[in-house]
Amino acid sequence: MSLSMIGLIGGLVLLIYLTMKGMNILIVGPISALFVAVFSGMPLFPQLVGEGEANLVGNYMSGFTGFVAAWYLMFLLGAVFGKVMEDSGAADSVSRFVVDKLGMKYAVLAIVAACAVLTYGGVSLFVVAFSVYPMAVSLFKQADLPRRFIPAALAFGSVTFTMTSAGSPEIQNWIPIDYLNTSPYAGWEVSIIVAIFMAVFGYWWLKRMITKALNKGERFEARKTDPILDESKPLPNPFTGLIPLVVVLILSFIFHDSLKQSALIIALLGGIITAYILNRKYFKGFWNAVSEGTIGALIAIGNTAAVVGFGGVAKAVPAFETAVNVMTSIPGSPLIGGAIAVSVIAGMTGSASGGQAIALPILAPHYVDAGVNPEALHRVVAISSGALDSLPHNGYVVTTIRSICGESHQQAYGAVGAVTVIVPLLGLTIAILLFSIGLGI
Repeated sequence: MSLSMIGLIGGLVLLIYLTMKGMNILIVGPISALFVAVFSGMPLFPQLVGEGEANLVGNYMSGFTGFVAAWYLMFLLGAVFGKVMEDSGAADSVSRFVVDKLGMKYAVLAIVAACAVLTYGGVSLFVVAFSVYPMAVSLFKQADLPRRFIPAALAFGSVTFTMTSAGSPEIQNWIPIDYLNTSPYAGWEVSIIVAIFMAVFGYWWLKRMITKALNKGERFEARKTDPILDESKPLPNPFTGLIPLVVVLILSFIFHDSLKQSALIIALLGGIITAYILNRKYFKGFWNAVSEGTIGALIAIGNTAAVVGFGGVAKAVPAFETAVNVMTSIPGSPLIGGAIAVSVIAGMTGSASGGQAIALPILAPHYVDAGVNPEALHRVVAISSGALDSLPHNGYVVTTIRSICGESHQQAYGAVGAVTVIVPLLGLTIAILLFSIGLGI
């Protein structure tokens, strides 16, 4: 094995290991990129090479800034929209409405459904988890279910069948548009079938794991730090809470043909304005929510860009081309090669959007030139990015398990991994099979 390949694999292992150890990805990204560069003999500074030649600082920063330049406004408006929905009580109102309608008997389904409605309406994944968690604790307590399954219920409703489905305003469904000249509804016929499979099978599996734990004698254990639901707090009508979500979906549908990924800017802006107009008397502090959303967006895009910067260095070393050639020459459907490449990179970087942003510039031209249907490739790439990205070092997984739910990976990750890694992988397999027999093409 060449030194370059050792550097590439070692850099990825280092990225995962240091992230798992809790180090900040903004530090881990450059350190891991340095490891890759040194082993490949890449010069460290732009001043040491000719113009346009590969070097650590130049390649890292062009990857980092390129992603920020392309996606900052979408991240910003997505985070602000989520915070505005949270601060006005609209997110609580919608999720509480879903929970009340389904009730304690369907406690797990209620949590999953509340997360799914908010996520598909464009509310940021992290905001969804924060918003629904207090109700999840309340419901799990009433139903006497083991609380270590709360992270799995939140994650299953947020990052599986909604995040990567056709029409979703989440960023993971929009990144391929730029590279494949498709729409957010690419491959929608297959997407519907896969989403239904993931929702039904994932829910059945989650319920089965919880029942197994109950049969072993596990029950809900209350904590002093548990959030208390304030039933007296006035909330907007759930329908005025839902309208901003619908506005986001309608505007993204109207403008996606003419504006491609920029349609998301208009859609999210429309959602923010609608949420403000309809629910303004319920805000605790509108401008404070905007400010918090802005900080959240900077952290989220910074974390993803740090990984994309690493990819900017990784893809400039000789070993990367070898690895891409191996993945793109896998026999059988070309969709399999694309799915494996995106899944592996998303898994290594712990980021679905990062995985796409690194893989697509290289893979998209290769597959489109080879005659692969762009609609099929878009949907396969979206679904595959949402599978291995949820390994233990993923930012959303770490935040949801540790920060929001106060659980340990040891207790909670088994169920989270089952519904956010294995279920999407099965969905991905079905998508590739359906596209291979010509459905939706």
